[in-house]
Amino acid sequence: MRLGVTMFATDLAMPVPDLARAAEERGFSSLYLPEHTHIPVSRRTPPAGGQRELPEEYKRTLDPLVALSFAAAATERLRLGTGILLAAQRDPIVTAKAVATLDHLSGGRVVVGVGFGWNVEEIENHGVPYGRRREVARRNVLAMRALWRDEVAAFDGFEPSWSWPKPVRIPPVYVGGAAGPKVFAHVAEYADGWMPIGGHGIKAALPALREACEKAGRPMTEVIPFGTRPTKEKLDYFAGLGIEEAVAALPSGSADEVLRFLDQYAALH
Repeated sequence: MRLGVTMFATDLAMPVPDLARAAEERGFSSLYLPEHTHIPVSRRTPPAGGQRELPEEYKRTLDPLVALSFAAAATERLRLGTGILLAAQRDPIVTAKAVATLDHLSGGRVVVGVGFGWNVEEIENHGVPYGRRREVARRNVLAMRALWRDEVAAFDGFEPSWSWPKPVRIPPVYVGGAAGPKVFAHVAEYADGWMPIGGHGIKAALPALREACEKAGRPMTEVIPFGTRPTKEKLDYFAGLGIEEAVAALPSGSADEVLRFLDQYAALH
């Protein structure tokens, strides 16, 4: 099984180029970085993880695509992923160009994990009503895929256009979110896989995901447990379900702290 890692990259955490090099040296397959453009101080929305206070790293998150460009320059093989990119909050034309440029310069190593977001005020500050975030994210991903794929791309919202560089290959898109018909409908329509947080309840959810894919007339998608705390038993369990990659959570901390976790996880694969 391939094992990747994810960390809240911030201005206080282990520098991304150092993390990327250390991950590649230890045989990890991928590095995923999350996104929050900003965190409004009102805190009307409670933390998604159920914490009493929002962890400090949410306020200090680096832009994932800029940070991944430094990871790309520091490595040769490591896959470079967003985990997750808040697609409804981004201009699709600008983001498609940035992703394609990163994929072109890295030799085809980009993976795009997308999500819909949980912070109501953050999303609304981007001019997107919270109730429409899934619809807007879908439209933006489809628009980006057209720009990556087509010599002359056209989509609702922009006229037929040229946009180069093209990526080395169209980056795979994975949709994050809890199991359910809404998420699985998105996965089955336009994604290459599902990225459930942690991995709890995956076995029970697989039949519904398979059914959604069958209704869409396509094969079953890939499943990548994301942000998990891996053990040998857990990874063996995932492998028994036919899962080929998992992504382990790292603390948003100093190099010494992060490297301890990297070494522990490296012993599992």
